[in-house]
Amino acid sequence: MSATKKTSPDNVRRLKGLLLESDNRVCADCSAPDPKWASANIGVFICLKCCGVHRSLGTHVSKVLSVTLDEWSDDEIESMIEVGGNSSANSIYEAFLPEGFAKPGPEASNDERKKFIRSKYELQEFLKPSLRITSGKSSLQTSLSKKIIDTFRSSNSNSLNKTEGMVEFLGLLKVKVIEGKNLAVRDMLSSDPYVILNLGHQRVQTQVISSNLNPVWNEELMLSVPEKFGAVKLQVYDQDTFSADDIMGEAEIDIQPMITAAMALGDAGLFGNIQIGKWLKSSDNALMEDSTVNIVDGKVKQVIALKLQNVESGEVYLELEWMPLDH
Repeated sequence: MSATKKTSPDNVRRLKGLLLESDNRVCADCSAPDPKWASANIGVFICLKCCGVHRSLGTHVSKVLSVTLDEWSDDEIESMIEVGGNSSANSIYEAFLPEGFAKPGPEASNDERKKFIRSKYELQEFLKPSLRITSGKSSLQTSLSKKIIDTFRSSNSNSLNKTEGMVEFLGLLKVKVIEGKNLAVRDMLSSDPYVILNLGHQRVQTQVISSNLNPVWNEELMLSVPEKFGAVKLQVYDQDTFSADDIMGEAEIDIQPMITAAMALGDAGLFGNIQIGKWLKSSDNALMEDSTVNIVDGKVKQVIALKLQNVESGEVYLELEWMPLDH
């Protein structure tokens, strides 16, 4: 009965939360960004091109569903949650990739994808021998999935046990790192700066700007935000070729004012351009001036100017945008 029962809203939220995991933002098979499809019985998120190959293998190998368009059963979502997404699944399905083997990339041909995906899931060539199933077609992937899920359940490894917190994602935070000004010198006369953002276990990074103390990045980075979130930690580093990269200052970004205001408001698209919140400058934060949270063209945004801490000089300018999970 559960396979045809309408999916509970909580499970829909859990599936979307799983998709926001950093490992699941690229296709499990070719690493193409922003996958919108999944193999419900295998437990991986895949891109449109790999989705076509999965479908050609038959549902006894891979049952493909759209994350946003198809209706999922509670059982199918539970299976996805049990596996934990791409990184966990690939640690099993790609455990014995031949040394030097190159997976297909986002621009791979259909033939290259088909050969790899068939080897990976249908022929089980990269699995641990103890997990391989040789039964008939009708039970092939069902038996394999059950066996693999049992492996995940019995493992205490953090790399496999990723169910904790999966229900708790609120949405995405898009951080546009705009520019730096008057950054510290860490080489002979200049520096090669880049920015790292950390939120929980997530870490994202801008490109390196060579020999520039006033770099312009204009680069967008994405972080998923759980219900129990802390501050976003920002660090600026100077890239060095022959030694460890030197730190060029740091700051913390309090995202509480933005998210609290946005969630209290609801659908930002229903409002005009207004201010809905503010992060106040104080002696215990890195703000150069008060930072307001605004609705701009139906989106919740916040411009932030930071004075880097624990360094002789440097400023970083950012723009945040809140993207709720149900949009």
